[in-house]
Amino acid sequence: MDNIQDKIRAALADLPFPGQGSLISNDLIRALRVEDGRVSFVIEAPTPEVARQMEPLRLAAQERIAQLPGVASVNVALTAHNESASKPPPSLKVGGHPKPQAAPMKPSGVKRILAIGSGKGGVGKSTVSSNLAVALAKEGRKVGLLDADIYGPSQPRMMGASGRPASPDGKIIEPLHSHGVTLMSIGFMVEEDKAVVWRGPMLMGALQQMIGQVNWGELDVLLVDLPPGTGDVQLTLCTKSELSGAIVVSTPQDVALLDARKALDMFKSLKTPVLGLIENMSFFTCPSCGSEHHIFGHGGVAAEAEKLGVPLLGSLPIDLETRLAGDSGTPIAAGEGAMAQAYAQIARGLVEGGMA
Repeated sequence: MDNIQDKIRAALADLPFPGQGSLISNDLIRALRVEDGRVSFVIEAPTPEVARQMEPLRLAAQERIAQLPGVASVNVALTAHNESASKPPPSLKVGGHPKPQAAPMKPSGVKRILAIGSGKGGVGKSTVSSNLAVALAKEGRKVGLLDADIYGPSQPRMMGASGRPASPDGKIIEPLHSHGVTLMSIGFMVEEDKAVVWRGPMLMGALQQMIGQVNWGELDVLLVDLPPGTGDVQLTLCTKSELSGAIVVSTPQDVALLDARKALDMFKSLKTPVLGLIENMSFFTCPSCGSEHHIFGHGGVAAEAEKLGVPLLGSLPIDLETRLAGDSGTPIAAGEGAMAQAYAQIARGLVEGGMA
């Protein structure tokens, strides 16, 4: 756990909450911020009555965090729901027609916004997005990850994050945090098994809210995990936000490359620079004999990158552990090993190239 926020949550994990569980298991920590060794967060009790019993717990949490290496000061506030605040504030209802904009969206503290897209589904774009976000955080970057796949949000599961984002003032939404990454997804706002049945304008409104109404804080880069294809979300992001560039993920097979070319053409038409391509599922290494097998073909994405004159940012193999890690909520890039190193290499390339 190299990240200080992970260490803070680990330190709070066994502080008992009145009744049962802990501060972490009961999801009571809000607005956790770390800046230059200064730590602040809010403990949100379910009721004012419970909050009155929690002052010793607040002091214990503050004292425990103050003992962590690298922490210069700690400020822990205690708050509680009241009857009037028990209902979600109106701004937490995501979706609806987009609001008029005077200029392209870009949160004030966010230096760069990078879209991660693909021409079709099933190429591992969301897996690449979550692992790349974690790898960039391990490289010391301040990273945000916006899950813009409204119909099929997968980042809450892949990043191991759950809970409904708070909005203390009823206007700005507080995002969640996991593995050193600041997170926002429609998946935090709806039940996991509930379908989102929206037309295009509601998608556009939701994306506008999740970029402009979220307290992203100070970020070096905000990664946007796009849905597959070339639809409303892509159009809205490219035309309504101050997008720094795009990364396209594809497998080497011809069918995937056909659709990847459509995504590349879309970004070109919308005047969004493509920063590079990532070839996913590039090969499979047999665990028994160690030989490589190119299940989906070989070199197709590299050839496409050369043709377009953009970098091939990396080639990632098919890997069972990567899939298992994503399903368990701890991206493989958060650990050690060959796959973590592969994502670290891509992250370092983006940082050294000034793209992240």
